[in-house]
Amino acid sequence: MTATEAVRTATIQSGKVKVRLGDRVFSVSTVVAGSVILAVLAAVAIFLIVQSIPALVAGPHSMPNNAANFWVYVWPLVFGTIWSAAIALIIATPLSIGIALFISHYAPRRLAQTLGYIVDLLAAVPSVVFGLWGILTLAPFVQPFYAWLTQNLGWFPLFAGPVSGTGRTILTAAIVLAVMVLPIMTAMCREIFLQTPRLHEEAALALGATRWEMVKTAVLPFGRAGIVSAAMMGLGRALGETMAIAMVLSPALVVNFFLLQAQNPNTIAANIALQFPEASGISVSALLATGLVLFVVTLLVNVLARWIVGRRKAFSGAN
Repeated sequence: MTATEAVRTATIQSGKVKVRLGDRVFSVSTVVAGSVILAVLAAVAIFLIVQSIPALVAGPHSMPNNAANFWVYVWPLVFGTIWSAAIALIIATPLSIGIALFISHYAPRRLAQTLGYIVDLLAAVPSVVFGLWGILTLAPFVQPFYAWLTQNLGWFPLFAGPVSGTGRTILTAAIVLAVMVLPIMTAMCREIFLQTPRLHEEAALALGATRWEMVKTAVLPFGRAGIVSAAMMGLGRALGETMAIAMVLSPALVVNFFLLQAQNPNTIAANIALQFPEASGISVSALLATGLVLFVVTLLVNVLARWIVGRRKAFSGAN
């Protein structure tokens, strides 16, 4: 044992450990940052609760659209929010995994870097631009396909007619949402796949596995928790999207699972954006109460994501 180690050991045993100034500043700053986040979150929750009380205790038929009570008013909005986000997640998840795998394990280095830049650039596009793209380009493009689906698969409830003549349906809005959440999901999956231990990949290849078999047996199991995290992150992004949904959909306070009809369920965020400028009195409280519901739904999604990731961490191969 050297003299320096002996002095350090004696200092630790005596209980007089000298804390560096940098460590102390870092520790205090992290505590303050975490406390600020919790304080802001609590302040938002308290504001929404206080402002929502008039709508929650309002009498019958005093809600907007002459709804019997707040829960009758908010239920179609909750359904539309979850339904559109779920469809977007179903579309975006396999695409993001495939793009991330191509960038991380199949594409040449220069092509992978270019594709990575392009995918990351999509995240910087404003939602208004995606909304305009959905109205002017996507909706007219997919409308003939929607008509074909209704004619040939109309017996299936999701594709039942009458088909929308403009193409501005919940499926079109979900496709726009899928494109919007694709960059963040792809980026997260790509980084997770690149962290796969090299020895795991080489061991699979050494045993005679093809590249796809190596990906299936080494990369995907290692990145399972990261894929779940990316999916939940994309779901949270889709739940709170406002302008693109407000621009693409022709919404109504309905609950239905039809993907191709002109009458579509609205979302909470889009309804707030469309109705708030002209709202007054109890309508303002009702809109803020729907915002509180969206706040709770998003919080539950994040809690569920943390639970799934923590449960899957032991089986991800990361440890």
